[in-house]
Amino acid sequence: MTETAVSTHKPQPGVAVLVEPPGATTVPRRRKDSAGRLRALDGLRLVAALMVALYHYGGRGGEVAQAWGTSPEDQFPTLHSLFAYGCLGVQVFFVISGFVICMSGWGRPLKSFFASRASRLLPAYWVAVLIVTAVFALPMVAYKAVSPSDALVNLTMLQMPLGVDRVLGVCWTLWAEVRFYALFALCVVLPGANRRRVIMFCAGWMLAAVIAENANMPLLDIVLMPEYAPFFIGGIGLYLVHRDRRDVYGWGIVAVSWLIGQHYAVQGLWHAPDPEAFSYRSSFGIIAVVTFGFVAVAAIALGLLNRVNWRWLTVAGALTYPFYLVHEHLGWVVIHALHRGLGLASGVTFALTVASMLLLAWLLNKYVEKPLTPLLRAALAKAR
Repeated sequence: MTETAVSTHKPQPGVAVLVEPPGATTVPRRRKDSAGRLRALDGLRLVAALMVALYHYGGRGGEVAQAWGTSPEDQFPTLHSLFAYGCLGVQVFFVISGFVICMSGWGRPLKSFFASRASRLLPAYWVAVLIVTAVFALPMVAYKAVSPSDALVNLTMLQMPLGVDRVLGVCWTLWAEVRFYALFALCVVLPGANRRRVIMFCAGWMLAAVIAENANMPLLDIVLMPEYAPFFIGGIGLYLVHRDRRDVYGWGIVAVSWLIGQHYAVQGLWHAPDPEAFSYRSSFGIIAVVTFGFVAVAAIALGLLNRVNWRWLTVAGALTYPFYLVHEHLGWVVIHALHRGLGLASGVTFALTVASMLLLAWLLNKYVEKPLTPLLRAALAKAR
């Protein structure tokens, strides 16, 4: 969700070689991998973000129904049941994140890794928090704004563990990402990334997460994230496969991650058919979307989508993170204005809302991320 598909096997764009830490296990490189950018991964990230937007605008109840004036089930009587599967775009994001974080952290010292992650996440996030807080404080906006104190806490990205009201509804996924970054940094990046260490990390995390599921210890659940760990771990396994498609351990990590990941997805998102429920997701549908995420990243990892190398996909990847941040809550405001204020049809409102959020994402990328990300990265990299 928060990653950019950087140049293959390069810690940073423009760095021509991969520096292995002392004592690292040499990993065979695949042909042509050092050449360019994984633009198909950028495109997949945008697909996952749009899936989540479909869910937030037309696949669930709650406050979006207030924006439409009625339930999205009434607005989209046929499509709402398909939109309900869009929430699984988060799991697709996590698989992508596992792949990219392993790629980004390989051969990079901890300080550089931290600077890269913080500078990637924070500038757009800070501005998104301020924008949503300001918009929700307007008297003509009917949605409840968080308190000034809570809004300030949200700038730390630690509102979830502190139990503070969230400014951005999607920030719970960022909290999962941050915990993943911390685990990977401490267990892999700090001692130095190599194949053996990455494999042991994946095996240890998966085993510990499974054990934690029934340990009834909230702290273990917070740290190990049993319901999301298989998706991050599966992405890491796919990066091992990307480095060497004959890596049996990599394929084993992917297979186990998919098997356990689909279990958690079905367990969390399936329910028996209920006329009172907003939507019904079948177990087969949930498994199919999870499988799509793994298969799509695997196709990219194996080079099967190398021809999907259009330059505009780089732009799509750059827009994904800011779009993801702002689309839900600001989307409610736009839907209300277009559908209930101007009387536009549901389909037109839906399309224009997505387009307006993409435009805002482009503005955030151009005027916030592009100037501030390198400045913050440089400042953090130089700091003692």
